[in-house]
Amino acid sequence: MLVRRCPWRSIQLHQLWCPRQIHTREAIHDKRWPGWQVIIGIEVHAQIKSRRKLFSESSTSRPGEIPNTTVSTFDSAFPGTLPTLNPKCVELAVRTALALNSKVHHQSAFDRKHYFYSDLPAGYQITQRYSPLASGGYLKLSKGDVSVGIQQIQLEQDTAKSTFDGLRRTSLIDLNRAGSGLMEIVSEPHMRSPEEAADYVRTLQAVLRCVGSSDGNMEQGSFRCDVNVSINKHGQPHGTRCEIKNLNSVKFMTVAITSEVFRHIELLESGCSVPQDTRGFDENKAETLKLRSKADSPDYRYMPDPNIPPLLLSEEYIETIRKTMPDLPDTTRVRLRNLGLSERDTDVLMAVDSGHEVGFDGELGKGAVTYFDSLAQQRDPRVVVNWMTHELIGQLTARKETFSDNPVSVEQLGELIDLVQDGKITGTSGKSLLKHIIANRSSSAPSVLARELSLEAISEDDNASTRAWCAEAIGALPEEAEAVRQGNPRVLNKLVGKVMQLSRGRADAQNARVVLEDVLRR
Repeated sequence: MLVRRCPWRSIQLHQLWCPRQIHTREAIHDKRWPGWQVIIGIEVHAQIKSRRKLFSESSTSRPGEIPNTTVSTFDSAFPGTLPTLNPKCVELAVRTALALNSKVHHQSAFDRKHYFYSDLPAGYQITQRYSPLASGGYLKLSKGDVSVGIQQIQLEQDTAKSTFDGLRRTSLIDLNRAGSGLMEIVSEPHMRSPEEAADYVRTLQAVLRCVGSSDGNMEQGSFRCDVNVSINKHGQPHGTRCEIKNLNSVKFMTVAITSEVFRHIELLESGCSVPQDTRGFDENKAETLKLRSKADSPDYRYMPDPNIPPLLLSEEYIETIRKTMPDLPDTTRVRLRNLGLSERDTDVLMAVDSGHEVGFDGELGKGAVTYFDSLAQQRDPRVVVNWMTHELIGQLTARKETFSDNPVSVEQLGELIDLVQDGKITGTSGKSLLKHIIANRSSSAPSVLARELSLEAISEDDNASTRAWCAEAIGALPEEAEAVRQGNPRVLNKLVGKVMQLSRGRADAQNARVVLEDVLRR
């Protein structure tokens, strides 16, 4: 008989009987609820960006796929099927743990969490409640000197997706999502306002995208938050917490927390106690609603999974992942600022990069920062970021396209910037050329396109062409020309703009100004 040593029971008793350390912070006085302190902890369920599910060979489903098409016999809980752990999910979870300064355990184990619901085919979920992959750590928020502690990070299966059909009054089950790999990232109750909770979620999303472990897409359901909220008077013990389930946007999360705080205050000030509930959020009414009484751990009848041996990770394995980790957002921000970029330009690049496509199985997407790094080699970083943020991203936004739709290669934009800097085309022509490349998805070199489109700059020695355009501009705008003659130099800008329009951006604006002043003085 094979006996597997399992630490589950001893760990469970340890958690039940050892008092947890209470986190203390200076009292925060909020005008919205004077005299009350808000305590917030968040459980994030982030879908791991792997091609395969956690314990089967089925492909991870994508949005828009036909229901019940990416399902194996194990995902649908056929008797006799056995799990096979996906090592890529483990690797990406370890990346996440290292990014969050957590301690990765050399040994962890899988448990069965039993509950009966239509979106859980087996009647239990495989998770790591009592022997998680990693524990401890922290995440520093982007605003203020606040760090939120991480309690633990565990691997677990996702459930199927249930959709209620109001016309037929029945629930439809889609098993495509069943068995997909999840990381449950449990924070300590260190947040003290809805705004800090929002900052935590956004910062965590950026970290997960940066290391390539999850795309963090709340709208598509690959990043879901369960928020625990309690309140107490300043200096008194923490109150009863209530959990708000499955919040799928940062905006709704802040509204739900605010609504729940006011509900607790109303109950306590009326002399009632706060029952420990699991609650949902009604987006239309902007208030929480009771789903069920809060289930404690004994209700789930946890037990070690007999089909999965302990997960053993060597120190060499962990160090190999640590050495290949990409730069985290804070490190990237400091590096960009050291290159001379302004805080605004850095924020724009980081904001664009936060939405870049995350590849499967740890393949890092080519986001805006990577694009900038390649483009800024041998070039002035401030000139490069100006072309990226104002021109490239600006034109993509005007076309309602994202940076992932960008058709301009690093080589093309780099050559275009060089042409402008060398005076071979004007800045105006450069903008027109960039617009042409984006609109036509052209792969031609900018120098070739500049010749074909007659966008090459007129040299300062070619005054004949510039004078002809200036004379035509004066003829087209006689009132403005007369105003300049009468001593109003500000109107000259309009004439210069007309010259640039007539020359299709080929004329040098400064040279055109000099020629116009010379012509108008005569």
